Amino acid sequence: VVVDRPDRTGREAILRVHAAGIRLAPDVRLDEVARRTPGFVGADLANLLNEAALLAARRDKAAVSMAEIDEAIDRVIAGLEKKNRVINDQEREIVAYHEAGHAIVAERVETADPVHKISIIPRGVGALGYTQQLPTDDRYLLQRQELDDRIAVLLGGRAAEELVFNETSTGAGNDLERASEIARRMVGAFGMS
Repeated sequence: VVVDRPDRTGREAILRVHAAGIRLAPDVRLDEVARRTPGFVGADLANLLNEAALLAARRDKAAVSMAEIDEAIDRVIAGLEKKNRVINDQEREIVAYHEAGHAIVAERVETADPVHKISIIPRGVGALGYTQQLPTDDRYLLQRQELDDRIAVLLGGRAAEELVFNETSTGAGNDLERASEIARRMVGAFGMS
């Protein structure tokens, strides 16, 4: 039996089930959380609310607020914050320009999802920063222009580094990998050659 990932309505329903045993602050809007979590399955959503509840408990809060949910989404998407990772000022500046490059291109191309958050806080295994875009709705089909724009956004960080520093770094490695995969699929799987 194949069970597809839930759509926004399904995610909201799943969140309501998992939130039943958690005291939520008045500012929490589960419909907004569902909109911000495309691709999440039930286990991801349960993990998100559990993480948020743990954060609220550590902060001696009586209820889970959107601040904890926002931080929990970051943890689920990008991994734990690496507070012990020491980054020198030059690298921090490169990361900042790199992430700004993604955001600027996302704002300028026609079909990119809106930028929600930019962070230069190291997270997970190798991420020194990230730019989070939020889709306005669940998507099932992508047109060529949308895929071209996704590639442009992925390459925006490297382009910013090149423009500002007249040099590139290894920070774009994952972006190049993802852009190449989209391009390969456009030709090999979608016939967009």
